[in-house]
Amino acid sequence: MKREFLKTGDGSITIHLPDWNEQYHSKHGAIAEANHVFIQTGLHHFISTERPNKVSILEIGFGTGLNAFLTYLFSEKKSLKIDYTGVEAYPVDTSEVTKLNYAENLSEEKDAFHKLHEITWEEAHKISKNFIITKQKKFFDKIEDISLYNLIYFDAFGARVQPELWTESIFAKMFKALKPNGVLVTYSAKGSVRRAMQEVGFDVERLPGPPGKREMLRASKK
Repeated sequence: MKREFLKTGDGSITIHLPDWNEQYHSKHGAIAEANHVFIQTGLHHFISTERPNKVSILEIGFGTGLNAFLTYLFSEKKSLKIDYTGVEAYPVDTSEVTKLNYAENLSEEKDAFHKLHEITWEEAHKISKNFIITKQKKFFDKIEDISLYNLIYFDAFGARVQPELWTESIFAKMFKALKPNGVLVTYSAKGSVRRAMQEVGFDVERLPGPPGKREMLRASKK
């Protein structure tokens, strides 16, 4: 599939798939979207309400590594221990990673961002004393984890192009993968997505979305 590089509204780069008219991040701002949806509405919310000593995170769609990188930076600034698992069926090529300017835009740790992509798959890597990451190359429907995670970043391509990733069967797997009081956040606010989450047991909130998007969803497992 053809891939292009697109500068988004906050100056950060994303990968655009013209055949689908879809991109990895919002055209209104890749970093702004990731910070709002996953860091502020997800991670910051979870630690503010639960006050854990350690957070275990599952990312659905490792993609460009932006969410993992922002989570790593958060863990360093807050001295918060994070065990991060990123699942991706089609990893971004290393030649494409060099065109992504997240570290430069954030004026933060360029070497750490590239290391997230250079480390091997299917084994845990200690990036710092606070941040451990495991990348898994597999399809989302192969996830069979039970009560392993506090937080899920659900960042799959949109339901318009990959509706099979936004179904009750997938969200049932997400529900099982979360520990009690766990949280799932996603940029999507579609009614069908919200209903699929509720059907498998989630309590779902509609919340203000990132730039260019009116709403997003946060789902909790009680």
